[in-house]
Amino acid sequence: MKAPTRPLTSLLVVVALSGCAQLQAMRSDGQAPQASTSQTQTKIVDFVIPPDALGARDPHLSAVLAKVGAVAAKQPQPTTVVIAALAQDFSYLNQSVKRGIAVSRAGSVQIENVAVGSCQPYSVQVRPTE
Repeated sequence: MKAPTRPLTSLLVVVALSGCAQLQAMRSDGQAPQASTSQTQTKIVDFVIPPDALGARDPHLSAVLAKVGAVAAKQPQPTTVVIAALAQDFSYLNQSVKRGIAVSRAGSVQIENVAVGSCQPYSVQVRPTE
């Protein structure tokens, strides 16, 4: 009887992603990166997208992204939804966020896509438009 390889594969993925996270945490001079003023601005929503949920196009993720769109649209000031992911996933992510934006408020919400590498976290942020 063969032993299941799924736990081993999952462990290898976690180890690989952990290594990528450690590499990102250091600058080339060995110092930890410092936050810039643009990163310290007010964020209405800020969360990391689990890669497995994105890869599986999880319906719960789609529902959460639609709620992000709704939150962005309900703000009194114009907002920007910043989506950081692989370029191939922008269509799905943008469409999921747009589902939550009321047509009457669509003009007050901008969606900005930021391409990241496979070792960087995928994330969604809602912030006031600058």
